Order: sequence, then structure tokens, then C-alpha cells
Amino acid sequence: MEVEMATSVMDPLKDVLLTYFMPEKCYDEFFLNFNFLHVECLKIVLSKGLGIGIILGSVLVKLPQILKLMGAKSAEGLSFNSILLELFAITGTMAYSIANNFPFSAWGEAFFLTLQTVAIGFLIQHYGGKTIKGLIFLVVYFALAAVLMSPQTPMAVVTTMQASNMPAIIFGRLIQVGTNYSNGHTGQLSAVSVFLLFAGSLARIFTTIQETGDSLMALTYVISSSCNGVIAAQVLYYWNSSPEALKKKAE
Repeated sequence: MEVEMATSVMDPLKDVLLTYFMPEKCYDEFFLNFNFLHVECLKIVLSKGLGIGIILGSVLVKLPQILKLMGAKSAEGLSFNSILLELFAITGTMAYSIANNFPFSAWGEAFFLTLQTVAIGFLIQHYGGKTIKGLIFLVVYFALAAVLMSPQTPMAVVTTMQASNMPAIIFGRLIQVGTNYSNGHTGQLSAVSVFLLFAGSLARIFTTIQETGDSLMALTYVISSSCNGVIAAQVLYYWNSSPEALKKKAE
């Protein structure tokens, strides 16, 4: 009776573990052989856990940035061109991952980051007095994204787009870095969002290698981490600088 009860309790847990965290061979290693130090399985579980954590975190990662823009009713210090290049890179990763049937845990945060980045792009236009352009931007982006995600898009197109991610990420981040430098502050850039993006891109290097083995995607995250690190360093450097403080000094 006790064995049956234990089995009935473990069945739902087993289903969750096998679906999201590990293959059956690792379940057997951990829960039948009690080999909790199996290196290959530990890597798999760590990668899956990090992937799910990144996806869950990505739901809120840019929310502080959106709230900061809405609270200030200003997008000062944020570059729309940088947002466009970032969207190009994120969309390319999504299209490439879907075309290659990579697991959602390996790229799922791109979906949530896309929605939040599009919202930021619209807010930059809106608070810049260009609401109509912002609405056109939304329509055009989602139309293009729908085409790219469709099975009719040739594999060569999404592969080329993924390969183009690296220069897009570099130029996009450099534009933001240059904007911060020329302003002498980071404006309405959210420190929380910047540091979360930096941490997430670092973790993605490991999960991408572990779950997809795709060197192109892994290299993309290495470059993304480096660029995000530069912006994070600027946030720290300009921590006590703000548009208001610089205006007072000028006066």
C-alpha cells in the first residue's frame, strides 16, 4: 500500500520533470540509481532550469524600463535606432530557432523580449511627439515578423538573418553607448533592465551550447553579453548623473 501511494505521488512529479527538466535516462540516474552526481545529467538539469528561469524572468525584464518611460513621460536618452537593431536581432533568433525546431526553453525569452522591446519602441516615438509613426511601426513590425515565422520563409533567409545578428547587436548597442556618452548620462535607461539583460545573456551562452549545440547562436549570445556589459558599466559610471543634475550644473 505504501509503495502504491509513493508511486502515485511520484507519477505527476515524474511527468513534470521529464517534460521540462530532464530526459528519462537522467530521471533513472537520480531517482532509481540515486546517482545525484551524474555530470552529464547535472548539466542537462542546470541548462533546462536556467532556460526556464530566463524565460520566466524575461516576462518582466524590460517592465522596469517601460514603467520608467511611462512615469517620466519621456524617452530621453533612448535611441530608437538601437531599438530597431535589437528587434532585428531578437526576431532573427526567434525565426532561426523555430525553423530549426529548437526547444522553447532554448529561446523562449526572445518572444517576451520582443513584445516588450516593441512597446519601448512605440513609447519612444509617442513621447517624441510621433504617435502616428509609432503606430505604423507596430503594424509594419508585426506584419514582417509573421512572414518570417511562417514555414514559407526559406531557411536560407532565417540563417542569413541569424548570422546578421552579430553586427546588428554590436551596432545597436554602440548607438546606445554613444548616446549615453554624448549625453553624459543614461537618461531614462532602466538600470534594473540593463543588469537583468546582461545576466540573462551570460546564462544563455551555457544553455545554448548545452541544448542546441549551435555555435552561431552561442556566438551571438557571447557578443550580446559583451555589449550588454559595456552598457551596464556605463550605468554604473553615470550612476550619480542625471539630466536634471547636468542642467543645474550648466546653469
